[in-house]
Amino acid sequence: MTLNLISDPWIPVVDRSGHRRVIAPWQMADEAILGPDWPRADLNIACYELLIGLVHMADPPEDIDDWENREAPDPDRLRAKLTAYENAFNLTGDGPLFLQDLEPLEGAPNPPDMLFIDSAGANTAKNNADLVVHRGRYRGLDLPLAAMALFTFQAHAPSGGKGNRTSMRGGGPMVTLVDPQDGLWSLVWANVPYGVSASLTELPWMNPTRVSDNKQEAHPPQGQTFSVEAFFGAPRRLRLVAEHDVVTGVIQKPYGANYASWVHPLSPYYRQKAGDVALPVHPRAGTFGYRHWLGILTQPHDAELAQRAACLDTWENGRSGQRPAHVIVAGWAMDNMKPRDFVYSVQPFIELSEDSRLVLSGLVDAADNAAVALRNALTPILARGEAREAEREAFYIATEPAFLARLEALKSDVDPSKVCAGWRDDLKSEALRRFDALALPALAQRHSTDIQKIVTARRNLTGTCAGYGKYGKQLYQALGLDLPSTKGKAA
Repeated sequence: MTLNLISDPWIPVVDRSGHRRVIAPWQMADEAILGPDWPRADLNIACYELLIGLVHMADPPEDIDDWENREAPDPDRLRAKLTAYENAFNLTGDGPLFLQDLEPLEGAPNPPDMLFIDSAGANTAKNNADLVVHRGRYRGLDLPLAAMALFTFQAHAPSGGKGNRTSMRGGGPMVTLVDPQDGLWSLVWANVPYGVSASLTELPWMNPTRVSDNKQEAHPPQGQTFSVEAFFGAPRRLRLVAEHDVVTGVIQKPYGANYASWVHPLSPYYRQKAGDVALPVHPRAGTFGYRHWLGILTQPHDAELAQRAACLDTWENGRSGQRPAHVIVAGWAMDNMKPRDFVYSVQPFIELSEDSRLVLSGLVDAADNAAVALRNALTPILARGEAREAEREAFYIATEPAFLARLEALKSDVDPSKVCAGWRDDLKSEALRRFDALALPALAQRHSTDIQKIVTARRNLTGTCAGYGKYGKQLYQALGLDLPSTKGKAA
């Protein structure tokens, strides 16, 4: 038995009535379907990417007019277009196999749970170090789960030892998806790049592997930043081992495609300095909030150093039609080969004038300066750096409702100077509240030297919020507020 990922039903979904069913890819165009329903969040995100890639491969919009004309789902058309690619999407059996080496690989198979980023690697298991990342959770995978895990692994592959290549976006890339929140098809169609249908030979597993044993690189087609291979990259050389309808192992060989210079349309990028090669953004562990917006949901002051995902720009530059949308932000936060956290967040889609975007960028910059000032002020209270850093993170979370309120004011054409002054007051109130909550209890029982340090720290924090000192000056400049007189310092 094999599984064809084009013609066979294999993707679990939830529909608007709350029922779970299994569909073939062409049925994504059924308006009743809300979204994929895999047992893991990373598989659901990757499934969105897979479906977007299939439409881009088989029937992408040529331009905005074509996109608008075909916005209403057409399952019969999509099924007909996808049928031409059936021979390239067998998971097991003979001939070319989905996302696997064209020729069979020799060697001892690894357990199938190697396809999951948060599974223990060989050295981790050997050293009995799998305390958080466990071995042996998936001893056998049914074919649909194996297919989705394989795609997720190739699309997000982390570093994995000598010669085992990362994905074209590096290990655990950040994914950002426009979500009009009107079901599966609306999300897929909102993010499909413009283009023309791909040929079968553009799929990497339909050709001999482009090995990288001598540091060879795989670049996008000349004059382009990506092609359909962005959605179907194969950095790892893999062959699944199946017994009947269960995948029991994975044979891996090093030195698969070593991708370079690709810009994936569903991920944000950044540059260390102007003119450098664009690098994919990777999530940080913890809560994704407004402090991370610049360069991901909106542009920072220096747009040359950051570019949000192309799908967000495409939506804003014609597809939105003034309709509200959100942005799904997701991805594995990695520490080299080690997964730390899977980030998943739904954020507002930000549409502002250029002037308002600059104000928004200033609001974020101001919060960064206030947060650093708070962390520094807590030095005589919290000796450990991690504890102070945790308070800094809590400051961002606590100020998020006020930030969103200031954003709504910007959208409503409130005087930007009033928005900025109000945000300064928000930052001051929360910073001093958090400081006092930690400093005042049992203050009288402290040594006099420590009391003086705490009093001085609070005075400095108050001064920062009034525009004094390094961080106070930067905070006021970010908000476009007049700096205070240098003759005195706020107490």
